[in-house]
Amino acid sequence: MKLKNSRIEKHHIEDFVGRTYMSFCVLLLITIIVSMVYFVASKGISTFTSGDVSVTDFLFGTKWSPEADTPSFGAFPFIMGSFLVTLLAALIASPLSLCAALFMTEIVPGWGKKLLQPVIELLAGIPSVVYGFIGLSVIVPFLRNNLPGQGIGVAAGALVLSVMILPTITSVAADALASLPQNLKESSYALGATRWQTISRVIIPTTFPAIMTGIVLGMARAFGEALAVQMVIGNAPFVPKSLFESASTLTSVITLGMGNTTMGSAHNNALWSMALVLMLMTFVFVFFVRLLERRNKI
Repeated sequence: MKLKNSRIEKHHIEDFVGRTYMSFCVLLLITIIVSMVYFVASKGISTFTSGDVSVTDFLFGTKWSPEADTPSFGAFPFIMGSFLVTLLAALIASPLSLCAALFMTEIVPGWGKKLLQPVIELLAGIPSVVYGFIGLSVIVPFLRNNLPGQGIGVAAGALVLSVMILPTITSVAADALASLPQNLKESSYALGATRWQTISRVIIPTTFPAIMTGIVLGMARAFGEALAVQMVIGNAPFVPKSLFESASTLTSVITLGMGNTTMGSAHNNALWSMALVLMLMTFVFVFFVRLLERRNKI
């Protein structure tokens, strides 16, 4: 009896320690997230509260000259560059990722997955600087020799980013396709549909919200990428008029300028405002992902 009571008491102690440790970890995580959001938001808003620039001029101004006698902090070229590169990368990567996921799960699920899975994992593990260096050494010379422009620009940045987000979209799409109930496909085959009719009219429409989740996650990854894009996009503070002109993104401007500014200066505050825009866009991407996941469950 005493031994049984001691075991019960030991289990209660272990349960209490486990709950306490888990609660501490969750509380610490929430504190870190809230602190980061508060820090970035307070720094970013200080640009507008100090009167250095208005919200409208910052978001829609096209002139960026922080070192001039009359400083200008128009971030619209960088916001435009970020969205343009992200959208182009998603347009390039999404069809390739969907085809790779279908190949692994529907066409040849045996050796196809054994062939592509290591490749996808390899792409996901390559550092950003390697992607940027490959883009600078291969993609930029190719574009320079075959298309108008100097090679560096929006097109080069989009191509590099499209390869970087391939693993994210492919993994999510493959998981969604693999989790599709088998009876749906068997019902389609029983009605006389071919494999391609089943894929195009049953599988893809059914898993479309999950596939879109992967695409949005890939776009979030592309929107926040800095180093690889910085190496191939040209970093020009202008709105690009074509895909072969130099441009810049929010992340590249922040990484290039943050170390060369004084904390509390107008230039430094403007960079923190760009970081705030990036954080808000991340929240938007997360919101869309949650919305798509809820639609997929319905």
